[in-house]
Amino acid sequence: MAQITRRSALKAGAAATLAAGVGGPAMGASGAWDVVVIGAGVFGAWTARNLQRLGRRVLLLDAWAPAHARASSGGESRLRAELPLFHKSGILFFFPTREEYVAKTIEVHRRLKLPTAVLDRRAMRRQFPQIDFDDIEIGVYEPEFGCLMARRAVQSVVSEFVEAGGEYRRAAVKPVGGGDGTLRRIETSDGEKIEAGQFVFACGPWLPKLFPDLLGTRIFPTRQEVFFFAPSPGDDRFSVGNFPGWADFNGGDIYYGFPDLEGRGVKIAHDQHGPPIDPDVGDRRYTEGSLAEVRGFMERRFPALAGRPLNEARVCQYENSANGDLLIDYHPKRPNLLLLGAGSGHGFKHGPAVGRYAAQLLTGSLPEVEPRFSLASKGERQDRSVH
Repeated sequence: MAQITRRSALKAGAAATLAAGVGGPAMGASGAWDVVVIGAGVFGAWTARNLQRLGRRVLLLDAWAPAHARASSGGESRLRAELPLFHKSGILFFFPTREEYVAKTIEVHRRLKLPTAVLDRRAMRRQFPQIDFDDIEIGVYEPEFGCLMARRAVQSVVSEFVEAGGEYRRAAVKPVGGGDGTLRRIETSDGEKIEAGQFVFACGPWLPKLFPDLLGTRIFPTRQEVFFFAPSPGDDRFSVGNFPGWADFNGGDIYYGFPDLEGRGVKIAHDQHGPPIDPDVGDRRYTEGSLAEVRGFMERRFPALAGRPLNEARVCQYENSANGDLLIDYHPKRPNLLLLGAGSGHGFKHGPAVGRYAAQLLTGSLPEVEPRFSLASKGERQDRSVH
């Protein structure tokens, strides 16, 4: 399998245009955009690119930059052309008991003919001796899967969009406010009025702030802490090729992580809903309590990492729907305004499919609407059942 790099995804010039915050031809006096997409994260970027492929004139806006540091898809990035977008590390899910989720996962993988190995404890110990599997019964290993570099990947999609003639601008959009009927224009914070036939708001944890009456009690931004630990000098047991991306389902109290990607350190995080966070002003410093919790888990599951130094910590956020399902639906009073979000911690990997679904919905070419993505299905109490 050929390595996917930023250079293989882009041609020269697009990245420089993107960095400047301007791209593609400016709109002439002939009329409005077909679609304006607000939010250049993974959902917005893929929606804009798919609309473009369907022949629509698209303007992509973001208040900061594609996959910026406070975005939900704003993981590590480097602006060098040869760094990869994807590391094929393999992915291992492991479980203390053979629960229903395992059986359903294996069934789906076999139906889709995905390369998958079902491993017992002995097989997991043999293949991944870095991990203590004493209380684990079964694992599902996907050798062809791996780790995407989130920010770098989103930037590449936006750059490809720009290169193909789309326009990206850095602009903050004011809340739409009340009113019924077709939305004709939006206004930026510097007073520019932008007209379009359709609008997509793919603003992640900012959606409840832009639509407080509608989404303020339906999307819950929560504070999530992730940690990166340094392996021992010369120890390559946790590098890509030797150590997988992984998730320990841990009786429902899930931890997950990644190998030592590009020398950043071994990533470990606790997949539970943290406290509420305001994405604009929330404190981005990690807490000692969360670090101690992750260290305790790490010392039990990865003994060779016990006591290793903390390389780095990040505070990001989930934007959760009540049960974890995505939101892809029209505003109930604005028939040309699509709401796109509620990634709920698992949205990034669905980005291309979400963008394709949204583009087909907007162009009337979607074969079938999925009720689970509707606004009507979103409750007002957090009770996540979708991971």
